[in-house]
Amino acid sequence: MMKPLTLVMALLGTGSAFAAAPNFVFFITDDISPADLGIYGNRKVHTPNLDRIARKGLVFDNAYLTISSCSPSRCSIITGRYPHNTGAPELHLPLPSGQRTFVQELREAGYHTLLSGKNHMAKPDQLGFAMASDSGPSGSENWIRHLRERPKDQPFFFWFASHDAHHPFQQNAQAPIYDPADVPVPPMLADGPLTRRELANYYHEVSRTDTYAGRIIDELERQGILDSTYFIYCSDNGRPFPRCKTYLYDSGIRTPLLVVGPRVATGRTKSLVSSIDFSATILDLADIPIPETVQGASFRTTLSDPTYSHRDVAFAERNWHVFQLHERAVRSGKWLYIRNWWPARHNVSGESASFRFGAVRELWELAAQGELSPGQALLTVTPQPPELLFDVEADPFQMVNLAGETNHSDTLRRMRLLVEQWIEETGDSVPANPTPDRQPLHQSDQQAKIRRGDLPGADKGAERINRPGPIRTDH
Repeated sequence: MMKPLTLVMALLGTGSAFAAAPNFVFFITDDISPADLGIYGNRKVHTPNLDRIARKGLVFDNAYLTISSCSPSRCSIITGRYPHNTGAPELHLPLPSGQRTFVQELREAGYHTLLSGKNHMAKPDQLGFAMASDSGPSGSENWIRHLRERPKDQPFFFWFASHDAHHPFQQNAQAPIYDPADVPVPPMLADGPLTRRELANYYHEVSRTDTYAGRIIDELERQGILDSTYFIYCSDNGRPFPRCKTYLYDSGIRTPLLVVGPRVATGRTKSLVSSIDFSATILDLADIPIPETVQGASFRTTLSDPTYSHRDVAFAERNWHVFQLHERAVRSGKWLYIRNWWPARHNVSGESASFRFGAVRELWELAAQGELSPGQALLTVTPQPPELLFDVEADPFQMVNLAGETNHSDTLRRMRLLVEQWIEETGDSVPANPTPDRQPLHQSDQQAKIRRGDLPGADKGAERINRPGPIRTDH
């Protein structure tokens, strides 16, 4: 059976269909937190192009990822499914071939689809991409050429995936060089020379994504197709530093999200969205039916009406990422709740435990000397709190755990029940035989062979479950 756009193209000719169908540029960065961009208030990191682009579109202040780990996050985004429902919930697991992607839907509807830059999911054709290419330290050097050489008789979807800002950091002439003495240090990190040097290199790569964002918009304007193209800028997880990447705090699971396109409002929205919603929204904007496998929901209405919110709960999970962990989280209103099933273990991942990273070494050494705040040092101690509850409005960096305070017991119970309902409805589970740590604490063994254990949700057949769990709490 023909998809709607394919049928239109067959009946009216490709020129007519192209004029009606929107194009998409999906710019996904690697390891960037919102607080590192000018559009989210950072005045030290140079991102003038995103500042300029934001004046044409909508900035989301409450966009959340389903996981803060590279490949599971990307697999979740491209399928519109929670990580434990994709069959690829742990780092470096490929997306199973039976999982459906929204890019496949676009291609079957007549779109020219292309991935350029970081993949980290599966073979391009399996994902729905007709071709793929990569060049330069950022993986972005070919993007303008792709825009120019695309077929002119088809609408297009480009998945432009930057390698920035992922370790190892590489500098070039495409972004400013920062002085370590002048960089902002996020409050969850140790403020020392090693951390500052690493942040300076990281901010260079953050700014490099801004450079390419500007070039994309300029090229779309040059071709006269900016008004018929949706430009989406986001990230797969938080900055690659302790207590950020892989963690379920805002520094890990909150993503920058900037959308520009036809009938998109200008300004900002506080409406809650999840990365699991990206697939449904893109298909909805293209007027393509959303398959039943998609657990997310479209926020198309919010794009034209920033006061509208299609969801009031967003869930996230934390699975194996070099080290064993099993945590689940829910954001609702001003509250963030995190449940840790293995509190006896250190709360670490590669980016928070390996001493090959200067910021990691500095944090652990200063924690041992008692020179950090309890919030900064928390990941270095055992046991960990089994439950965490934060008032995100009053405590934007989530440093004060309110789970033990009796005046918040009703909120704690409500958030706990939401997580339990989501676990039950989506078929999540705690692995009985989990994947072991890849390396000892503070060491680095990137070449070690990974012996996979049980995956979360596998015993409940989560790969075949399409139920989304709660989306709204008012019905």
